[in-house]
Amino acid sequence: MIIYGKNVIKEAIFAQRTIYKLYVDDQMNDHRFLQFLKDKHVSYQKADKNELNKISSNQLHQGVCADVEDYQTYELSDVLKENKIQHFIILDGIEDPHNLGAVMRTAEAVQLDGILMSKKGAVPLTATVAKVSSGAIEHVKVILVPNINQAILELKKKGVWVVGTDGNTDKTYEDLPKNVSLAVVMGNEGEGIRPLVKQNCDLLVKIPMYGKINSLNVSVAAALMMYKMKASL
Repeated sequence: MIIYGKNVIKEAIFAQRTIYKLYVDDQMNDHRFLQFLKDKHVSYQKADKNELNKISSNQLHQGVCADVEDYQTYELSDVLKENKIQHFIILDGIEDPHNLGAVMRTAEAVQLDGILMSKKGAVPLTATVAKVSSGAIEHVKVILVPNINQAILELKKKGVWVVGTDGNTDKTYEDLPKNVSLAVVMGNEGEGIRPLVKQNCDLLVKIPMYGKINSLNVSVAAALMMYKMKASL
């Protein structure tokens, strides 16, 4: 797959992702980045801006693109640990790759144990997701499950509290259970959490809203919930 952007490329190198080809702008004057490539013994070929624009499909590539090994995804059984307090975000129908990338960036910052998404209709791990994540995609486990509701039931069997986000409930994120494994469900950008998913949650909470706008971007809401999970330890 093609990825682009300096931070994304750097993190791919740090993570030792297989890089098939690396293209660098022949007019690049970022000597620190070029020295980084030299220090890491990473070879590259020079390309003009037109070539880079074509390779990146006219995205903001910052003068560097790479053809790399695809990003790995995980099964729930690969990540779930019964003897450890863990924190997860479940994305129920998130469609915007920019939102997924932003969620990943915060997930890496709080050292989240994983992001769960359905295999069916999930946002693919694309160059856009990688770029918005600022390279965090290299360090966050994306868990693809056949069915969100079945995954929730499996989490609950393993002692994980599943918490849905719903603006109509009386409880707030201050009511998150303490010192337990948590999985917070974030719903679709337009419709929220699906009814059956909501029914399968142990608890519904809302993020307090004090202004005239009664909703937050899903990546912002997810960030607040991730930090509240971290504070629940």
